[in-house]
Order: sequence, then C-alpha cells, then structure tokens
Amino acid sequence: MHHDLTLHGPGVRLEPLDHTRAPALAALVDDELWAGMSSPTPRDVDALRTYVDAALAAPGRLAFTAVDAVSGEVRGSTSFYDHEPGLGRVEIGHTFFGRRWWGTTNNPACKLAMLTHAFETWGLQRVALRADARNTRSTAAIRRLGAVPEGVLRSHRLRPDGTRGDTAYFSILADEWPAVRASLVARLSVADSRR
Repeated sequence: MHHDLTLHGPGVRLEPLDHTRAPALAALVDDELWAGMSSPTPRDVDALRTYVDAALAAPGRLAFTAVDAVSGEVRGSTSFYDHEPGLGRVEIGHTFFGRRWWGTTNNPACKLAMLTHAFETWGLQRVALRADARNTRSTAAIRRLGAVPEGVLRSHRLRPDGTRGDTAYFSILADEWPAVRASLVARLSVADSRR
C-alpha cells in the first residue's frame, strides 16, 4: 500500500518504495540474490516495476527502499506486512539487498530501524521474520539479529518453479526487544569503530 513512513537507522534511510526506484533495484537483482523469494526473478526494469506494483497493491504491506543515508545510493528493499494492530503483531520480510551490502551493517541497521518502530512506536508485542528453509544465508542473518527460531512449516511456500518449499519462522517478542536492541546497537557500534 502507499504510505509516507520514512525510517532512519545508522547509515541508512528507509523510504517508501515507488516506481522511481525500479531501475536502481533492478540493477541489484540476479538469481542468487533472489533465491528463496516466492516470485520469479525480476530480470529487467519492467519486471521490477511489476514487483513494485504488487508491493503497493498488497493491503497492509509497507514496502521500503533502503538507501545510503549520505549518498542516497539504493541498497535494496524490505517491508512490513501482515500487520495486525489489534493482535499486536507484524512481519518483516520481502527483503533483498545488493551483494555489495551482504555481510555489512546494512541489514542490522535496517532491522534496528524497523524493529524500533514496531515495538516503540506501534507498541507491538511480536515481530516475525521468515525465510525459505533452504536459504541458509537469510536464516543465518535473521538469527544474528537476535530472533528466536520457532520451527519450520513444511510445504508452506510455493517456489517460482512450482515446487513446494519449507518456511523457517523466527520471532522477537516485546519482552525480548530491549536485549535484542542492545545487541544490535553494540554490533553496529563495533562495526562503526572499525571504520
């Protein structure tokens, strides 16, 4: 859905996703980067625009473009979705970042901004994250955030090639948030001190 929420994290800004970002996002995408997503790899700018259209049309999905806070360089995209304010929960996903940003502070900085908003502004009780169970890079990144593994839902997702896949689920609860937040801040501070 269309929204006007902008979030700020250390070195990163999350801006509402729109069509103007499609060329920069398309330049980041390839099959390996897209592995584990439930839609086909967008192979050109038009396909990425279709992806943006779907993100904007999805009820309750707040999609963002992650950009460098100083240069404005596009790093990737991530979203809030399945937001249920009455139940105090949301999911974070539909996340992809350019290879240049893999293993850097980008993902923890983005997630710190999103988790802070979810717990401290929206006052939610639960934030969930999930990934294709075969996507070890993504599941490891989710674990490093401090999310607790909840289990694997078997045959939960349909892959772009039509095969069935398992989904690994993780969550962070409101009472776990202070420790998770402190860990993310410390992790980002250590990385910043090494520059």
